[in-house]
Amino acid sequence: MTAIKEHTELLGKLRQIDRQGYKRYKELKGAYRFPGFTLFIDHVQGDPFAAPTRVCTVIPVKGRIPEEFLGSEPELTAVEDFLGRRFKEIKRSLVKGKRGIGKSGIIDIDAGTQKVLKRNAVVITGDRVEFRFVMGLPAAGRTILGKEAAAMFTTEITEIVQRTMQIPREALTRFVHSVKDQATLREVLSERGLVAFVADDALLPRRSGVDDRPLTEGLPFKSPPSMRVTLSTPHSGEVTGMGIPKGVTLIVGGGFHGKSTLLNALQMGIYNHIPGDGRERVVTLPEAVKVRAADGRYIEKVDISPFIHDLPFGKDTRAFSTDNASGSTSQAAGIMEALEAGCRLLLMDEDTSATNFMIRDERMQHLVPREKEPITPLVDKVRQLYTEHGVSTILVMGGSGDYFDVADTVIMMDTYEPRDVTAEVREIIRHFPTRRAKEGGDSFGTLRHRIPLKSSFDPSRGKRDVKIDAKGLHTILFGHTPIDLKDMEQLVDISQTRSIGYLVHYASQRYLDRTMPLSEILDRVFDDLAQGGLDILLPIRVGNLAMPRKLDVAQAINRMRSLRIAS
Repeated sequence: MTAIKEHTELLGKLRQIDRQGYKRYKELKGAYRFPGFTLFIDHVQGDPFAAPTRVCTVIPVKGRIPEEFLGSEPELTAVEDFLGRRFKEIKRSLVKGKRGIGKSGIIDIDAGTQKVLKRNAVVITGDRVEFRFVMGLPAAGRTILGKEAAAMFTTEITEIVQRTMQIPREALTRFVHSVKDQATLREVLSERGLVAFVADDALLPRRSGVDDRPLTEGLPFKSPPSMRVTLSTPHSGEVTGMGIPKGVTLIVGGGFHGKSTLLNALQMGIYNHIPGDGRERVVTLPEAVKVRAADGRYIEKVDISPFIHDLPFGKDTRAFSTDNASGSTSQAAGIMEALEAGCRLLLMDEDTSATNFMIRDERMQHLVPREKEPITPLVDKVRQLYTEHGVSTILVMGGSGDYFDVADTVIMMDTYEPRDVTAEVREIIRHFPTRRAKEGGDSFGTLRHRIPLKSSFDPSRGKRDVKIDAKGLHTILFGHTPIDLKDMEQLVDISQTRSIGYLVHYASQRYLDRTMPLSEILDRVFDDLAQGGLDILLPIRVGNLAMPRKLDVAQAINRMRSLRIAS
């Protein structure tokens, strides 16, 4: 148990080491009692350019937050997320900012943008709330600026904490209720026979490719009458919108009419959104996976035989491996890996798919006989995937009417407004029947589960036994192994990426035993997370982790070039 000192001792120490060498900041590590909260200095940076100092404040929560928000998910996550955003917003208005060299003077917390994620920057347990954040202890060169540091602790941090906990009850309630309504909408999809729902008046377009806020001049969504459903929420009552049923759904239409915008909203419908985002009532099955072609990616012993077989030189596609996948093999592997990890809904866009994987038309069938073509296109497998395995597909398709024959529902986007054209498509099929031969065989094929080998996961680098780091949203350094996640379009936060790296290590240390398949390993890991939270991943207290999905971790493992699967 760390002895708790009075905050005056911290201030006295700062006066004592003022204008001394920077290393003396290390003497500050410990716990200090401030008015209304306890402050823990968990780690002190070694120099002004190093990773900033890790700090945690612990505040009593009793009476500050409605009890009904603290007992269960998703309300608890919503409260933590709300407080993290509030801390960051107040910090912006109070912190003097950079003072000195390097990271001197900064105060920052890992808070969200448009999505509401389970994080460990704000953790509520029992009757207390922890704010875990970082600060740059100020220096001129390598000389301590003790007075500046004292001001950061006594003025800035104290004021931030106190003002953050002056919680506006109405705003918090609106935030929590919005998140709960979204979670409820998502939970009722399956029982209503749906895979996704887009509420009327939702704003789907975003401001830009790098700005995820809503495009305010975008057209509000209006559901087609034939697809309009009404779902109930606990706080907003009945909500109407477009329900996308299970099965195979096509999103068609001319270029620049909103097809990919709708698909993007659906792939992000796995997350809860903040009130006012425009997509806060766009929900999708949480087991939805966006799959795309990923030329050059690594594949290790994946059974892609439902799509690709009889390769030249007898290469086995029931346990297919390559260091440099083609578009078609990468997309086939992406689908099979997603199914192995529990995917229930596939999302695809023809713009990011391999053409020869998607379709083989009548003329090409005449030119290249079936026995010379190893690829069975998705058009001949997508219906089997649903009828035999219950996995639905939503596909943006603007260039091939051959998919009409396998679609249950066809939505046409017309100037960003959806129309249900399923009946029209049935007439088109009747008047213009396809003459291409079906190449899918009698069944989809086998879904195989693979067993990863422990030797695949070595996180050591140099003198360090474990060196794991996120280098941006789509790259993990796992020891000497870089994991390229650029084709994983449903990741939204670098803190998720960082967590995935640690989750891979956690799984390898606890559950790899040469008998357990990958899906079961990840089931056990996420059972542990449900019990212990993100803090189980590290022996130290940090505040820069956010929860990914089991499917995301599986995708990352499958992209490790060190991965080896038991034969």
